[in-house]
Amino acid sequence: MTIEEIIGLVSGLDGVLTLTPGPGDEWPELSWGDAFFYYSPDGVVPANVQPFATIVTKNYPGDETSRLDRPDTFRLNIHAGKKEFARRLGDDPAGTDTLIAHPVYGNAGWLAVVNPASNTEPVTRELLETAYRLARTRYERRADR
Repeated sequence: MTIEEIIGLVSGLDGVLTLTPGPGDEWPELSWGDAFFYYSPDGVVPANVQPFATIVTKNYPGDETSRLDRPDTFRLNIHAGKKEFARRLGDDPAGTDTLIAHPVYGNAGWLAVVNPASNTEPVTRELLETAYRLARTRYERRADR
């Protein structure tokens, strides 16, 4: 799976806002080239809400274990919830095409895949759908208050 394929897949889900920061916009330079997916049917980045999935293309401070400084390397992060997290884990944070606990946010139910490909594509698609459904449910629950 390429970054573009993942963005196309997730952006095609109903109510998804895809944020792809770049030069000249309001987002920090560190985030340029990455992608953030929110459930936001009104098209506005929600306040005080984490994205349900992200694509990162570089190491962030304190998050270097996936070695994203290698050429053509990115990591897809999916907040699929603690239930899915408990069901599926990998153990090499730098291994490619392997489902792993997110190196920093794993304890919050985040899973990750460095350079998802044929080995992890089916589970990646399934987990993105799960994360999307969870984000949509949280949004609807907040809207009902």
